[in-house]
Amino acid sequence: MLLVVDVGNTNITYGVYKESELITTFRMMSKMPRTSDEYGIAIRELLFINDIKRDDIDGCIVSSVVPGIMHSLMSGIIKYVYEKPMMVGAGIKTGIKIITENPKEIGPDRIVDAVGGYEKYGGPVLVLDFGTATTYDLVTENGEFAAGITAPGLRISAKALWEDTARLPEIEIRKPKSILAQETISSMQAGLVYGQIGQTEYIISQVRKEAGLDSMKVVATGGLGRIIADETDSIDIYDSTLTLDGLRIIYDKNRRH
Repeated sequence: MLLVVDVGNTNITYGVYKESELITTFRMMSKMPRTSDEYGIAIRELLFINDIKRDDIDGCIVSSVVPGIMHSLMSGIIKYVYEKPMMVGAGIKTGIKIITENPKEIGPDRIVDAVGGYEKYGGPVLVLDFGTATTYDLVTENGEFAAGITAPGLRISAKALWEDTARLPEIEIRKPKSILAQETISSMQAGLVYGQIGQTEYIISQVRKEAGLDSMKVVATGGLGRIIADETDSIDIYDSTLTLDGLRIIYDKNRRH
C-alpha cells in the first residue's frame, strides 16, 4: 500500500492507496507543534484504526508547503511508518513542464494538483484549489504549466473580516438562503460566498480569453471547493481527491524509473 501525505497550511491530509484505489483518508492540523514521536505515533494509530499495519505500507510520498514542520514529520514517518519516503521537489519526475518565468517559485502543492488535473482529465485544463489560498493553475494540451493565479482563500477572507473589524463575529462559511441578507451573519456569508463565486467566474473567463482556450476544462478541488462548484457552471468537475491522486501518480512515475 502507498501512503500519500499532503502538508498544507491548515491541515495535513493523508491517503492510503491499494494500487490505484484510495481506501482511506485522514487529517490532522498542520499548525499544531508536534515532536517526531508524536507525529509517528499519531499516524500509526490512525492507520491502525483503519486496519492498516506498518508492514502493509510499502511506499510513501510527501508534498509540503510548510517547511517548519518537515523535520519532525519526516523523522516521525521514517521511524514509525516507512523508512524511505519520497519528497515532491527538485529532480522528481512529474510529466509536467513548467514554462513560467521562475519555475522554482511554483509550490509543490500546485505541481501535484497540475499533475492530477492533467493526468486525470487531459489538457488544456485549469485546476482550481480552494484551500488556505485559492489557486488557479493552467496546464496546456502538451502538459506545460503555463500560468498560475493566487487569491486569498475563503477562510483567509473570513478571518480578516472577524479579526480586523470590532463588531463582526466569527461565522460558519456557507451559502446563505439569499444574497439579500438582512442580518450580520448572513450578510457576511453572502459577501464571502457570492464574492468567491464572482471572482471564480471572472478569473476563469479571463483565462479563457487571454489564453485563447475555449475548450479548456475547469477542475476544482480543496475543502471549500464544493460550495463554489455547486453554484457555478464555470467549473466542469469537482474532484475532492485530486491532490492525493496527483501524489499517487507522481509516485508511480518515479517508481518506474
